[in-house]
This record gives sequence, structure tokens and C-alpha cells, in this order.
Amino acid sequence: MSITIILIIIICGISYYAFNNYSFMEKMIMNPYRVTKKNEYYRFITSGFVHADYGHLIFNMLSLWFIGEGIERLFAMLFGASGTLYFLVLFILGIVISDVPTFFKNKSNSNYNSLGASGGVSAVLFAAILYAPLMDIYLYFFIQLKAFIFGILFLGYSYYSDRKGGGYINHSAHLYGALFGMVFMAVVYPPSVPQFFQQILSWRLF
Repeated sequence: MSITIILIIIICGISYYAFNNYSFMEKMIMNPYRVTKKNEYYRFITSGFVHADYGHLIFNMLSLWFIGEGIERLFAMLFGASGTLYFLVLFILGIVISDVPTFFKNKSNSNYNSLGASGGVSAVLFAAILYAPLMDIYLYFFIQLKAFIFGILFLGYSYYSDRKGGGYINHSAHLYGALFGMVFMAVVYPPSVPQFFQQILSWRLF
């Protein structure tokens, strides 16, 4: 069984339990104020394993499933037996680092909460985009985009929505998780950077 499937099973199980146990949910979510006042730094990780509702959970887990196993196979090819460790580090650090800007922005706001695996999923997705910018990504199962075009649109939308504010989606986590994913891939496999530009420059629309 792939580590992607194992992660999905674990996250679904923890999220389902949290849906039915609010006190457990409250202990798991990212609350920057409690992290600051109570030193509950574990929330940087645990917040990625609970979700707001079933729609939130299903969207994140489908996204992780679609791209995760491909990155697992890529890391196994690049790093051999260490590939699984690289994948776990990418996903977990993606969750942690994506919450850092949120933490500093809201550490005095006791009412602010954030949760979900979006930062980790974005990190995995954008690591894949840096390595294979010409792969096809499908939106709503029928809109087909090259990965680097989707990446540009995603980053632009996340940045704009974060600056605009409002709503209940932590666009900052999406943005910084995505940026971390690209940095991670560039650091662990430096040839991915020149290859990224070579692939884009070789692409023709028609």
C-alpha cells in the first residue's frame, strides 16, 4: 500500500472522529493565539489532519490521491529507498510551513482558527509542477490545462484572495504550501529547475 493511501486513510479517520467530537477538534486545529500563549506548537502538524466538513475533506483527499502516488513513484526513482521519507517530509513540512504566515498574522487573535491538509497537498502538487510543468491538469474533469499554466493561475488567485481577505478559506496556506513545494523540489533535486524552463520553452500551443 502506498504512503499516499495510508495518509488518506489516517486523515479521513482523524477528521471523521473530529466531526463527532468537538473538544478533540478544538485541540487539533491551528489557533495561533493558543500556540503563542500555551506553547501548543503541535497544532502546526495536527491542524493538517482535521477538516471543516466532508466537502473540505473529500476535495483535499481526492487532490492528494490524484497527484500523491505519482510523486511517490518519482521520489522512488530519484532517491531509491529514501523516496518515502522525502515524500513524508514534503507533505508534513508543507502543512507546517504553510501555517507560519498565518501564525504570525493572527497570533494575537484568539478567535482565529485554521485547519485542513491544503498546505501539504499544495506542496506535493507544486513539487510535481516544477518537475513536470507540461503534464495535464484537469479542472472539474473537463477543463484541461498544462500544469505550469494552472500553477500561475493558482498562485495568482491565492495571492489576490489572501490580500483581499474575508471568507473562510486560508488562501495564505495554499500560496505558501505551493511555494514551499517548488523550493523543496529545487533543493532535493536541483536539475528540476533548468529542466522546468527547458520544458516550458520547448512547449508549443499548436
